[in-house]
Amino acid sequence: MLRFLLDRLRHRRAASLPISATDWQAAEAALPFLAWLPEADRPALRDAARLFISAKQWHGAHGLVIEPAMQLQIALQACLPVLKLGLDWYDGWTGIVIYPGDFVIPRQVTDADGVVHEYDDPVLGEAWEGGPVLLSWFPADDPDNAEREGINVVIHEFAHKLDMCDGVADGMPPLPPGMSARRWIADMEAAYDAFCAALDRGEETWLDPYAAEAPAEFFAVCSEAFFTTPRDLLAGFPAVYAQLASFYRQDPSAGTTDIK
Repeated sequence: MLRFLLDRLRHRRAASLPISATDWQAAEAALPFLAWLPEADRPALRDAARLFISAKQWHGAHGLVIEPAMQLQIALQACLPVLKLGLDWYDGWTGIVIYPGDFVIPRQVTDADGVVHEYDDPVLGEAWEGGPVLLSWFPADDPDNAEREGINVVIHEFAHKLDMCDGVADGMPPLPPGMSARRWIADMEAAYDAFCAALDRGEETWLDPYAAEAPAEFFAVCSEAFFTTPRDLLAGFPAVYAQLASFYRQDPSAGTTDIK
């Protein structure tokens, strides 16, 4: 009963957000990869984005003012991976922190001799287990946007959140009934090993080389590609594409041609 009442309250709060049809159209136009999304799924994505905005706590870092248009774009991207899974995959945490541009996170690494090394790590985003999602935000006219082409920070970090739903980010989120864990591991490991080997040989790759950092990063980067350049992923790693299509319950490659 309590869950029912909380859900009703959440839906009422979301419905009260002042978002016009023009606002939705402008946010979607800023995300051209949504062109593949079936028209019948757009209302569900918008509804999920409304609920997401109202359910999470939004914070601007370093004085950044979070504009409604910014929230809409982030929410649409965050909700795309869970469009068929449900927003409850994002339960258990509330915070979204947005930085004006990339930001630095202090790190500590202990080497083989037990010496602790401290350094600053410049990042575009980070997802914390049980904690917030940190995201960078760049204005559309930022001159360095070309360098970030093909990178989707929002989908990447929220893929990590899905991966963490079983308590650890290891490149294997909790699989829905009917999916084989053995098959997932075999397909993802084979693709990951082949990708790392190609990079070691100095080969050019369309997939962000950051995917080679760890299986968790491979899953997150491939999730970016699945939603933004699905036909590239299907051509390059068909078994990975099939696994992600089964997991996300979506088939972006069946839609319109990728927009890059």
